[in-house]
Order: sequence, then structure tokens, then C-alpha cells
Amino acid sequence: MAEAARWGGGRLTALVNCAGVQPVQELAGMTAAEWRAVVDTNTTGVFACTRAAAELMRPAGGGSVTHIASVEARSPAPGHAHYCASEAAVVMHARAAALEYGPWGIRANTVSPGLIEREGLEDAWPEGVRRWRRASAVGRLGRPEDVGDACVFLASRLASWVTGHDLVVDGGVSARPTW
Repeated sequence: MAEAARWGGGRLTALVNCAGVQPVQELAGMTAAEWRAVVDTNTTGVFACTRAAAELMRPAGGGSVTHIASVEARSPAPGHAHYCASEAAVVMHARAAALEYGPWGIRANTVSPGLIEREGLEDAWPEGVRRWRRASAVGRLGRPEDVGDACVFLASRLASWVTGHDLVVDGGVSARPTW
């Protein structure tokens, strides 16, 4: 964090926590070690980076922290119990950080993407990609820049009164009724 602050002319004004793992493992056969590997990477990493960034942002008058979570924080998928639980914890961490770091001028939010395009995804999961496109109000998968744009917005002055919020970036899939 200190090195990032040096790159920023001595100030750290924004942090995006974007690291995580998402192995598929049925809950019934999952070991405690498999659970911890996901939770520690996805949740403890957010805690450690946010704490370090906040210590640098506080004397500078504040900043913005954005965690990348997932739509699976709200809508679990089979084989993803550890991932879903860790992403829900990331959303709650941002809300708690918004309350505790708010007096320091630090805002904390999450961006929860839906299915994002990546090389090989359509070949690996053709039916899932087709279902997502059909469910999307805009008829496509997300692009990495869709998530990046949301993070830039949350770090900007345009979002100066946005904190403790989970910004869902899913092309409208979560707006679709499930009944």
C-alpha cells in the first residue's frame, strides 16, 4: 500500500480489492481446509488490504475502497457454498467498513458482477453462457470494462455520497422475476 501511495504522489485515494478463487466443490464432500482456502483468500484478503489502505487514507482526508464481490453473494449456485458465503462476507465487510471508516472520510462499497466474458468460457460452459444471455436484459455477458467502469465511478467524486452499497453489475439478470 505504501508503494501504491508513492505512485500516487504520496497519497492513496482509492483501493479496489479484486482477488478471489472460485473452485467448484459440493458442500457435502467439502473439507474444512477447502472451505478455509476460499474464505481466507476471498475474505481475509479484503480485510487485510482494506485495513492497510485505510491507515494511509485517513491522514490524507479519506478515500474510496471498493471490493469486487459477486452476484453469488445473494444468489447461491450448487457447488459454490464456500464461494457464496465468502462473497456475502465481502459485501458485509464493505458495509461495516463504511460505518467504521466513514468518520475518516473513507467510503467502502462493493461491485457484484454477474457472468463476465473471458477466453474459453463459452467453450467450457456453453449452456450456462446461453442461459445468461437469455436472462440478461441487454442480451450479453458482462465485459471486464463494465466492472472497471463501476469501480471508477465508485472511486470518483460522482459517488461522494455512496457508501455501504453493493452495486450489482449483471446486465439486468437480477431484475428478472424468478417465478
